[in-house]
Amino acid sequence: MSAQARSKNGQRLPRGRHGLSPEEVAAQQRERILLACVEEVAERGYAETPVAAIIKTAGVSRETFYRLFDSRADCFLAALDAAAGLLLVVLGEGVEKAREAARTSRSAGFAAVLGPYLEGLASEPSLARVFLVEVYAAGPEAARRRARIQDDFATALVDVLDLSDPDDIFAAEALVAAVAARLTGLLTAGTVPDDDLGQAIRDLHAPFIRHAARAFGEPAVSPPE
Repeated sequence: MSAQARSKNGQRLPRGRHGLSPEEVAAQQRERILLACVEEVAERGYAETPVAAIIKTAGVSRETFYRLFDSRADCFLAALDAAAGLLLVVLGEGVEKAREAARTSRSAGFAAVLGPYLEGLASEPSLARVFLVEVYAAGPEAARRRARIQDDFATALVDVLDLSDPDDIFAAEALVAAVAARLTGLLTAGTVPDDDLGQAIRDLHAPFIRHAARAFGEPAVSPPE
């Protein structure tokens, strides 16, 4: 990539006058840097990703990078927060469907929440590895934010399923933790070829729904197609 900026449709912005305010230019630069950070970490691993690689891929100067971020870690944390925000948007789009399913059974509601989450990770398994595995190489603050995202997911699930019994709440929290642990194991074991990771992630849906039914003391349900 060139050091020239790219516009919203991916094309390079011309030098000089281009009709964008300084704030719009900075926002586009920030977005490109975040995307470049994720791309490079997915390819190299966090420990082997220097700022130089990020700015080369983003097509910005080192000065621009450090005007927007304090460090590589700061940039990665911002990317993690952005990814979490997108995940919440995706999950939020299916909230009403999940609430409706939960009226049938809590495990059916869980199925409606888990499906979009797994599909999002399955569509970009390299990004799943960044935010579920490489996050722990980025230091304690990154690990804390990863834990907070998991807690937020569990809290949202409790709300969607309208749980009030402490045992049911614990079951929901345990399910979320189990999903995260199983995904992390899948992504780090090295037993599944990269080309098959997406389907392997999708294949977790059915067994987790069966597990949810047992956890909530309900009859087994068939996951939605």
